[in-house]
Amino acid sequence: MSCYRKLKVFMLCYLGIIMAPVDALVHHKFEVRRSSHTRLCTTKSMLTVNGQFPGPTIYARRGELVVVDVINRADANITIHWHGVKMPRYPWTDGVDSVTQCPITPGKSFRQRILLSDEEGTLFWHAHIDWTRATVHGAIIILPPKTHTYPFPKPHAEFPILLGEWWNDDVQQVYEDFIARGQSAQLSDAFLMNGQPGDQYPCSKQDTLKLSVEPGKTYLIRMINAMMNFIMYLKIKDHNVTVVGMDGAYTKPLNTDHIAIAPGQTIDFLLEANQPPSRYYMAGRIYSGRVGTNTTGIVEYVGNYTWPRPSSPVLPSFPEFDDGVAKSTHFSNRLRSLADDNYPIKVPMNITHNMFVTLSINTWPCLTNSCVFDYRLVGSMNNVTMLLPKTQNILEAYYKGIRGVFTPDFPAMTPIIFDFTQGYKPGNFAPAQSGTAVYMLDYNSEVEMVLQGTNYGTGDGIDHPMHLHGHSFYVVGSGYGNFHPNTDPPNFNLIDPPLVNTVAVPRSGWSAIRFKANNPGVWFMHCHFERHHSWGMKMAFIVKDGEAPNEKMLPPPPDMPRCEAPPAASTI
Repeated sequence: MSCYRKLKVFMLCYLGIIMAPVDALVHHKFEVRRSSHTRLCTTKSMLTVNGQFPGPTIYARRGELVVVDVINRADANITIHWHGVKMPRYPWTDGVDSVTQCPITPGKSFRQRILLSDEEGTLFWHAHIDWTRATVHGAIIILPPKTHTYPFPKPHAEFPILLGEWWNDDVQQVYEDFIARGQSAQLSDAFLMNGQPGDQYPCSKQDTLKLSVEPGKTYLIRMINAMMNFIMYLKIKDHNVTVVGMDGAYTKPLNTDHIAIAPGQTIDFLLEANQPPSRYYMAGRIYSGRVGTNTTGIVEYVGNYTWPRPSSPVLPSFPEFDDGVAKSTHFSNRLRSLADDNYPIKVPMNITHNMFVTLSINTWPCLTNSCVFDYRLVGSMNNVTMLLPKTQNILEAYYKGIRGVFTPDFPAMTPIIFDFTQGYKPGNFAPAQSGTAVYMLDYNSEVEMVLQGTNYGTGDGIDHPMHLHGHSFYVVGSGYGNFHPNTDPPNFNLIDPPLVNTVAVPRSGWSAIRFKANNPGVWFMHCHFERHHSWGMKMAFIVKDGEAPNEKMLPPPPDMPRCEAPPAASTI
């Protein structure tokens, strides 16, 4: 641990988080419990951290060590994942149920060491078991080292904003019903900004998110999409913003009138208070499905003025559905890495593993009487629907050489080539096979992976926000339709592609990513639409040890959770 400049210890209790920076000798102790929260005039008991929703924000500096004691005093199993933190050589506390650990059962605890490396900007933490992340999540803000500054003018103030979803019903029950029915899940009742749906909902007017700004000053907004199942389109009435970062890395400044952000993504942007003093609506809306449903906050200029109150809130204009799909992809394609002398990038150029991976919604016969139809929906990558082990986790099995937990045969190429994106394909067109398959990588392998959306079971495709643990990757290309291996690679951006941990593969389209496998361990990859993840759209990489001592996986901590019982409900 000598490479880390300073030790900061945060004690995070599940359903009660204790955060105490040791060097500041400040201690906070919170009761660990379920807590009751009210939204949409409905009060319910739900899983939270420190009784807060969203949970507490963790602050650290680049390269520091954060230690988190997760103490489960609730009535359900739990894991905590540090989304976007690479955890170099230390997958043991990545926090994925059945992949890198067994769950923390009620009454047990687990000290998680969060090893920061080159991340700088905004990330977040969330539960990674069943659908508990709906209420168990919070921001991670990684500041520059004390001797450094931002690569943009210092903002007057900063605001983290977490987008979320709210169900009036218990989320665990929503999840269990979703699994039993074999179809899409019950829609959430509202979308949220920092836990509030906004003043379009009468019960929430008093608690609507408000950002107070002073005329002429600039503010850094750290936006996190912690939603379960939707890409969000966000605008601030009469204001443009400047994007400066994404997924814990800086970007070239991008001036825009809107933000498109998928679940699992973070976007940092500058807001200049350059409009006449008034109150302006910041509104988020999904670009599919419930077009009329918004979540709102208010950007409120400081000063004495009269705000004209119309009969109904004045919202920013939003695109129509088809145009919104295009605008979301267009926004993502405009992002570029900062790629300067202080923040250099290194795009892998000597590719040793070419992968072509299809992302599909398939069907299986339903073998129970709980399904809505005689089939159930499943997700797949290269027609493999991942089943997680029930009595062991993949990382421990790999580390200890335990056989029978996983197979090292995830296919590098899709087994069936056809027109992936034109016309309706039934979910059983290319049947998915179940298994716990991983893909093996030698240390320092350079990987190019084309992620190809398909029209299985949908007719017009669907987006897939794909998240990789343990690594950031470069998005070198993206497009609509089928990927063409001869004509598309010459157009790849190998100069300044964005460096991210989550890519929104466009509906009926593809994205190409590259990364260097220089982090030994077991690393999960999955769709961050929770319904697709639960259906089995996931896989794992195993990166082998290198030759040098600093290229080998570190040993596990002594308090790794034990598999005392099979993890909670099956994920398929």
